[in-house]
Amino acid sequence: MDDARLSESGPPEGTDSEPGAVIELLRETAPLVQCVTNAVVVNFTANALLAVGASPVMADVPGEAGECVGAASALLVNLGTPSGEQREAMLEAAEAADASGTPWVLDPVGVGALGLRTAFAQRLIALRPTVVRGNASEILALTGSGAGGRGVDAADTVDAAIDAAVALSARTGSVVAVSGEVDAVVDGDRVVRVAGGSALLTRVTGGGCSLGAVVAAAVAAAGSGRAGSVTAHALYAVASERAAARAEGPGSFAVAFLDALAAATPDDLSAHAPRIAAAPPGDEARGGGA
Repeated sequence: MDDARLSESGPPEGTDSEPGAVIELLRETAPLVQCVTNAVVVNFTANALLAVGASPVMADVPGEAGECVGAASALLVNLGTPSGEQREAMLEAAEAADASGTPWVLDPVGVGALGLRTAFAQRLIALRPTVVRGNASEILALTGSGAGGRGVDAADTVDAAIDAAVALSARTGSVVAVSGEVDAVVDGDRVVRVAGGSALLTRVTGGGCSLGAVVAAAVAAAGSGRAGSVTAHALYAVASERAAARAEGPGSFAVAFLDALAAATPDDLSAHAPRIAAAPPGDEARGGGA
């Protein structure tokens, strides 16, 4: 997708390569992020958005989902618990975002493992999401090259999904963000990898789903699908490592993680920059740092 659709003014100089600048801009602008998300993670997602400096609105009722997009800075559509009424609201909101040029993020939770949501995700893909954010199995399933994971858990590695992510980005024009041990953000044939983070994030309900919402906030702030995605993944890496250092288990980690999201500074994000890199040597066609 052309980044010009994301912001009338476009991204400030330097934000494409500087996550610290993006997070600073996010906190200055406090983007309003509309979430049409799954019932399991609503509370955690709203708290994560507040912690990073954004403002959440959970408008997922048909008849007002599209209207709300007009006021929102960005939209998240998460397929975690896609009831019939919510699917109607998702389509309404995504169509409004596509028509207005509002950046929006599709999180295809459980795609591949379950048929209804897999077919529905293909309908949403046609509405040109700015970013598709998922685990490796979900990205493989969206391209028809995988059977999905076990429920909402990935059964494939990030590396195994890179070719599928490149193909999906080329087909849709979307940035494709693949979460895993080392995250990958794919924009056309350019791959940026973001290292770091804690496995405890996968032991907390809403860890991955809230990342989709924070990606939406960062994209709105940066005016760029790629820069926003890289920034959000770097922020989650920094915050989860700090939370894990203080936590005794998943429960205390969840609280510490929200605190760490709020406490992370632009300098912290800048310090993480050496762990953000282009594709490995020998894969120069996918090169280019964040």
